[in-house]
Amino acid sequence: MRKLSLQELGRVDVETYKTLPKSPVVVILDNIRSAHNVGSFFRTCDAFRIEHLYLCGITAQPPHREITKTAIGATSSVDWTYAQDIAEVVKDMKTQDYEIIGVEQTSSSISLSEMPIDATKKYTLIFGNEVQGLSDSVLSLLDQAVEIPQYGTKHSLNVAVCGGIVMWDVVKHFL
Repeated sequence: MRKLSLQELGRVDVETYKTLPKSPVVVILDNIRSAHNVGSFFRTCDAFRIEHLYLCGITAQPPHREITKTAIGATSSVDWTYAQDIAEVVKDMKTQDYEIIGVEQTSSSISLSEMPIDATKKYTLIFGNEVQGLSDSVLSLLDQAVEIPQYGTKHSLNVAVCGGIVMWDVVKHFL
């Protein structure tokens, strides 16, 4: 066994990436405090060919040193938009027939493993603040809340780790 070289991985350049079909998945970040987490989301959105990334509220935006460090170039490949008001973005996604999924522990959330994915639909995944979670203003706009089952002593995962798990679980249905 040996590690593959970058050339053997066969990755495309940014211009080619921009022309490739994307997963019918939009990601919204709701008041993410850490620019490192934002950079990680950019990188993960690139990996899974996420259609669009929205940065809302206090979420840091490129150009930003910490985003650039973690994203390692994904701010150039991933289509993104900043919006102050997350509710406006979510309402717009609803008018475009996206299923709105909030990643949050709520009284009616279901396990990620139980979330049905219909490959004929489009999805919006919303990830909230590292301490407060999703904004109250967005909870009433959700079609569904999902959470990742956890079996240790902590009640949550790092939001960027959570993002990677949830994005993969949804995107794999479109491959």
